[in-house]
Amino acid sequence: MNTTWINVFIAAIFEVFWVIGLKHANDFWTWTGTIISIIISFYLMIMAGRKLPVGTVYAVFVGLGTAGTVVSEIIFFGEPFKISKMLLILLLLTGIIGLKLVTKDNVQEGDNS
Repeated sequence: MNTTWINVFIAAIFEVFWVIGLKHANDFWTWTGTIISIIISFYLMIMAGRKLPVGTVYAVFVGLGTAGTVVSEIIFFGEPFKISKMLLILLLLTGIIGLKLVTKDNVQEGDNS
């Protein structure tokens, strides 16, 4: 896995932070963290979109962010655990892995990153 895909995964982690922040932020510092997470998340996703197909980058970004947000809400915020929800998240992650496996990197010769 190259650094471009790693950037997509890191962007998805920051997406989880900002989505949770949108729901739970209530003071200056939590809103500041939410805004910083949005900036980092979208910056990394945009940079990845320059080297990988944008549709795939966006699908992986949103899919991982969705799965991470659902799991985080269950673990940290008392959202009810439902086996049907977990099976659907597993199905979503299977699709994401499939997209990653069939997508060729568009790295040009001479690129360092």
